[in-house]
Amino acid sequence: MKVFSSEYTFDYSWEEVSTANWRKYCPWNDKSTHVIAVDTLSREVDPATGILRTERLITCNQSAPAWVVSLLGGSNTSLVYETSYVSPAEKRVTMCSTNLTWANILRVRETVIYQPDLSASSPGHERTQFTQDAKITALCGGWQKIRTKIEEASVERFSENARRGREGFEAVLEMSRRVFGEEKEREKAGMQ
Repeated sequence: MKVFSSEYTFDYSWEEVSTANWRKYCPWNDKSTHVIAVDTLSREVDPATGILRTERLITCNQSAPAWVVSLLGGSNTSLVYETSYVSPAEKRVTMCSTNLTWANILRVRETVIYQPDLSASSPGHERTQFTQDAKITALCGGWQKIRTKIEEASVERFSENARRGREGFEAVLEMSRRVFGEEKEREKAGMQ
């Protein structure tokens, strides 16, 4: 098993980040063109805790390294199952995802958390901490060299995708702030 971890601080409030998170794979994000579809399977609020739980199926067009395809076969379309928990009381979004495609060969379990970064925030300038952990395990029986090679290649690709994902989400956050700001101005002008 290989582990990928990263942390980042977004220069946006938790409210902005948790709202824009649902638009992460929209046309504003030119770094996520590999995402073909995002289907919401279920969504419910726990009346006791107020936590919003959402299940989604994410369909991606993501080519595997040629040597992996030649060795194991497969297609460029992959499915990811994601469960997210939004706790407004704790100001915390937790997203857990796992691959469904090639799950018998490679297991990827990712956890992402968004929460206020109290150490880097100040009144009127709130920031949000992003933490990402992925555990990548090749399930190739006794072939240790092949298993290690697959895990290393997967961690490298995951790292590249994570960087592009953050860059794309920054664009979504910027556009969201602008669009919501413009809408607030229109509402103010309409009230006068």
